[in-house]
Amino acid sequence: MRRIVFILFAIGMALNVAAQPQARRNQGEQQTAKSNANNITTRAQIAFPTTAAMSEDVVWRRDIYRELNLEDDANAGLYYPVEPVGTQMNLFTYLFKLMMHGNIKVYEYRLDGNESFDDSARVKPLNFLNNYHIYYERNNGRVRIDNSDIPSREVKGYYLKESAYYDQGTSTFHRKVIALCPIMMREDDFGEGATKYPLFWVKYDDVAPFLSKHTIMTSNINNSATMSADDYFTLNRYSGKIYKTTNMLGRTLAQYCPDDSAMAREQRRIEQELLDFESNIFGNQAKKDSLDSIAKLQPEVKDKKARKTRRSESGGEEKVSRRKRSSTPSSSSSGAARVSVRRERH
Repeated sequence: MRRIVFILFAIGMALNVAAQPQARRNQGEQQTAKSNANNITTRAQIAFPTTAAMSEDVVWRRDIYRELNLEDDANAGLYYPVEPVGTQMNLFTYLFKLMMHGNIKVYEYRLDGNESFDDSARVKPLNFLNNYHIYYERNNGRVRIDNSDIPSREVKGYYLKESAYYDQGTSTFHRKVIALCPIMMREDDFGEGATKYPLFWVKYDDVAPFLSKHTIMTSNINNSATMSADDYFTLNRYSGKIYKTTNMLGRTLAQYCPDDSAMAREQRRIEQELLDFESNIFGNQAKKDSLDSIAKLQPEVKDKKARKTRRSESGGEEKVSRRKRSSTPSSSSSGAARVSVRRERH
């Protein structure tokens, strides 16, 4: 009897020892899956960036700042849904969650509008929540924010910095997004209008691997037409008005354009300059085509000139021969002159 009890006790101990590692493994896998919800794997880190980084020694580059209005159809995919629906969320909610989980670094928006990616300019998540009065709860030292408390509905625009540059190594022209800044439009307490609050700058290269996993809708007609947010920015599918360019005086368009019509003309002029540079990198194609057509016509012109010259020469010879024939005396008159002698009768 003692032997049977001892055997059963040993079996129970063995099963308990075997079960504990399995439970720990299951718990560890759940924690890992939860912690990797907003992380990228090492393989994904190696795969990004998918496009070549911009070299620092490019021969031509121009930095452009644009303001994206999320109410435009071209940018609406970044705004909806304003509150998460299942796994779907808009761009700001996605960036906000990445910031709160510590997956990306965000930097303060300075008064001059220029971005600074130094550590001294980093924004701490808790300070950000307190500064913009975003409600959160603390639970065992962890911050918990309900999706309805994320001010994604109020973020109706973005500042975007892009660089248009010519890569002499590959002889190609590119437009690359450098940084993003969400803009919150918040109503004041008196309801007299919305105030614009640029929230923070984020480097695009830091967030690009995560944007490759975030899909957005690209069509109002075909709801199955989607693409990743990284492809959206890489392909320059966004639409935004230029409000500033990097210049030696550090001025925005509003500082040297007296009115809205002058600003609109300046924006069109800058856009046209970029298009002209891109289209004329390898020479003016219209002039090149005209020169090619002239080169093709040159043999025909030469043949026409040659035929005309031959005709003129042959005509000149005929005229000369005719003149010679007309100036040559006839055979009857070729002899000596006749002298008539009249005789006188005596």
